[in-house]
Amino acid sequence: MHLTDGGVRRFFARAIRGGVPRVSLPAGVAVLAALGTLTGVLVAVLGGAPQGQPDSVRANHAVRHATASTAASLFGLPPVQPSTGNSPVAPGLTLGASARLLTGSAVPADLRLPKRPYVAPLRQTYQADMLIVAPRTLPRKLLASVSRLPGVTAAERIEAVRMRINGSYTAVLGVDPSMFRSFAARPTAASNALWEGVAGGGIAVSYTMGKLDKITLGGTVQAAGRTTKRLPVVAFGTLGIGGVNAVVSDATARSLGAPADNAIVVSVSSSEFTSDVAAAGRLIPRGASVEQLVALVTTGPSGSGTAGAGSISLTGVPSKQIDTMLRAAMSREGMPYVWGAAGPTSFDCSGLVQWSFAQAGIVMPRVAADQALTGPAVPVSQLEPGDLLFYHTDPTAPTYISHVAIYLGNGWMIQAPEPGENVEVVPADFGTEFAGAVRVNVSQAAAVAAGVA
Repeated sequence: MHLTDGGVRRFFARAIRGGVPRVSLPAGVAVLAALGTLTGVLVAVLGGAPQGQPDSVRANHAVRHATASTAASLFGLPPVQPSTGNSPVAPGLTLGASARLLTGSAVPADLRLPKRPYVAPLRQTYQADMLIVAPRTLPRKLLASVSRLPGVTAAERIEAVRMRINGSYTAVLGVDPSMFRSFAARPTAASNALWEGVAGGGIAVSYTMGKLDKITLGGTVQAAGRTTKRLPVVAFGTLGIGGVNAVVSDATARSLGAPADNAIVVSVSSSEFTSDVAAAGRLIPRGASVEQLVALVTTGPSGSGTAGAGSISLTGVPSKQIDTMLRAAMSREGMPYVWGAAGPTSFDCSGLVQWSFAQAGIVMPRVAADQALTGPAVPVSQLEPGDLLFYHTDPTAPTYISHVAIYLGNGWMIQAPEPGENVEVVPADFGTEFAGAVRVNVSQAAAVAAGVA
C-alpha cells in the first residue's frame, strides 16, 4: 500500500512469498492506468450526463437519486455551494536548515550534502507497468529475456524489499540512480539533486510520507532491514509507483540486507500488456512473481478524460448498502486523523473510506489511488451520496491520487483531512486539485482490492 494516504501495501511481502492475485477488470480496454498512480488517467469530469444509457442504468440512477435526497435530509445537511478553491489537504513539509525548494523544481532537496556522485542526466521517462520480484537474486539472463518481449520499452534490475522507516513498514527500492530515474514520476525523475543524494548514500521519501510522518528534510531516518542504519533524508519526491515510499541506492539497499537484483521493473506498451504479463510469468524462476502495476481501463466521452475502470453503465452499490455506509462514515465524525489508521476510532483518508464501506459488507482496496479504480467516472452534475471524490495534492507527482473524500449530497462531503485534525463534514471541493469522482461498483472494488492486497 502506498503511504501517501496511510498504511503499507503488502504486495512486496506477498509477491516474495508468491501467489500475488491479478486484477481482472471489465472489458472495453483502451489505456493503461497505474494501480496506485493512475498517471494521466483520472481527471475532473465536469460535463453533463453521458448519452445513450440503457433503461436499467436510468432506473438505478433514479433509485440512487432518491437516496440522495434521503441522505441529505437524514443528516440534516442543507444545500451548500461547493468550494472551487484548492483541495482541503494543506501542504506542509518539515525542512531542515540545509534544505530548500529548488528553483524551477517541485522537489524539495537538501543541497548541502558533502558527497554528490555523478548521476547521468534524465533523457526519457517510462511508466512502470510491471514488476518481477523474488526472495533472492534473479538470474542475469532474465533481464535480457524480458527485454526481448514484444512491447517492452524498458526494463531495469533493482532491489525491492519491505523494511521499517522510522518504525513504519513500507516498500523501498534500491536502484542505480542513473538508470532508474527514468521510471519515476516526471518531477521526481528530473530532480538531479534527489538522485545525486540517493547515489551518495541518502534516502528520498515520498512527498506525503514526509509531510504526514513529519520527517525532516536534511535530517535522518532509521532504516531497519536485516541491519539497521540511520540515513540522511536527501529529498521528498514521489516515485509514482504504488506501494513504494522510499528509494535508496542499490549499494545502500544491499547494506541493509536486501538481496541483490531481486526485482526487475518493466515498461510495456498497452497493446502488448496482457500477453507480456503472461509471457513474463512463463520466464520467471520458481518462487518469483509478476506484479501488475497497472490495469487496463476504458476511455470516457470525448473531452472528458477517463476515470477508474469500466463503463458508466455499470450498476453501482445498492441504495440500502449506500445508506449503511454513509451512516457508518457519519458516525466517525470528530474522530482523529492518524496516518495509516483504518478505524474504528482513528482514520486516514482512505482508511475512512475502506472502513465505512466494510460496515456495509463491501470490500474496498486500502489506498486512495486504488480506490479510484473501483468504478466508472461520474460527472459532477450527477454526483450522488456515496460517490467518491479524489484529489491530486502531491507536486512531485502531480497526477498521483493522494486524497479521497465521500460525497454526502447537497454539496457536502466527509473526509479525514490530515494530522492534527478530525474527521469532518465540509463543503465538497471542486478546485484546482480535484481529480474526479467515481461511483463504486461492488464486484470491481473487490477485484481491485484482491489485486493489491
